[in-house]
Amino acid sequence: MRYLIVMDIGSWQSQLRKGAAELVLLSVLSHGEAYGLEILARIRAGGDLVSEGSLYPLLARLEKAGRITGRWELPAEGGNPRKYYRLTPEGAALAEAMRAAWIEFRTTITTLVEDQP
Repeated sequence: MRYLIVMDIGSWQSQLRKGAAELVLLSVLSHGEAYGLEILARIRAGGDLVSEGSLYPLLARLEKAGRITGRWELPAEGGNPRKYYRLTPEGAALAEAMRAAWIEFRTTITTLVEDQP
């Protein structure tokens, strides 16, 4: 029976991460322009919330939706080109709205979960 509980928790945690991924990525970019692996490193500094395999499809989706914009740059020291992403004005407004909604949601959940008799 314990195995089923672990599986349910793991699935639940995965859904939490998926639900928060867009907010996390927009929040990282609200601190300035960054390229893919740099974004991933910033996210992972706070926890294992986004994988490399899910980051690039999310970046592509947000770019297509006009929430972020990207530009290619060749590193001065040579090497592979990097695509740098930044928030558009629409993306910045969305990040702020999502942040406010998250804070309200977090407060409600904390009250319900931690304040139980």
